[in-house]
Amino acid sequence: MSYTEINFKSKKALKIAVAAGKKVYCYNPGPFALAPGKIHLEGPHYPEPHKWYAEARIDADLAIIPGSIS
Repeated sequence: MSYTEINFKSKKALKIAVAAGKKVYCYNPGPFALAPGKIHLEGPHYPEPHKWYAEARIDADLAIIPGSIS
């Protein structure tokens, strides 16, 4: 599972930010690097308990592609 650089408290807040044109970058806290394509996100960030999960597509810059969040 991956995170966004911004610690969104809800999936709705993430969707609103991406729809508004904000570049939201993703990263993987583990040892594996991200690659363009489909990823799975969770939030808020650890150590808070995860309250939302999402699937999205990211581009070569590791930013979420608008309209790809489900």
